[in-house]
Amino acid sequence: MLSEFEKRKLVAVLTIDKAEHAVPVARALAEGGITAIELTLRTDAGLESIKNIREQLPDIYVGAGTVLTPEQVRQAADAGACFGVAPGTNPRVIKAAADIGLTFGPGVFTPSDIEIALENGCRMLKYFPAASCGMAHLKSMSAPYKHLGIKFIPLGGVNLGNLKEMLSDPLIAAVGGSWLAKPDMISNLKLDEIRANALAASEVLKSL
Repeated sequence: MLSEFEKRKLVAVLTIDKAEHAVPVARALAEGGITAIELTLRTDAGLESIKNIREQLPDIYVGAGTVLTPEQVRQAADAGACFGVAPGTNPRVIKAAADIGLTFGPGVFTPSDIEIALENGCRMLKYFPAASCGMAHLKSMSAPYKHLGIKFIPLGGVNLGNLKEMLSDPLIAAVGGSWLAKPDMISNLKLDEIRANALAASEVLKSL
């Protein structure tokens, strides 16, 4: 997961209500240069959307987000998810992912979260919500663990304005952004707008 995220740098975070929207939206993102997607499991369409993208757009690195239970870990893997991430650090969920070989990034916001993740074998961590305290909090919180080589993916509050700043920090492997394809853009299939957002973000990535 670390190499995939460091290569792609930006993960589009999508919440989809209708599974038939998944492939057109993913294709628009890919046409704009964004080929990593986190599909949240906050709707009934999440798992089917992952499956559809994996089957029809195999070059896209797509995983499941908001993975809260061991059962969701198994469901995500069955749908073909390349990875899973969570908003928090739940040892039962981490273990379930490890047991079936699903690459997993738990969410952290405190040193205690980091230590729980480390004890359970995780080295790629989701920093959430990043908007609350920004990079200053992450740098302070992670300083005692820097020598262990852990990397972070900030989500929450990432946008085109702070994308370059975040990705320029060596702590960061990639960032996640929901602004690329907001729920109203997805539900109304505003594919040109989604593609334009992806193209704008890709230009920032090229400048790094």
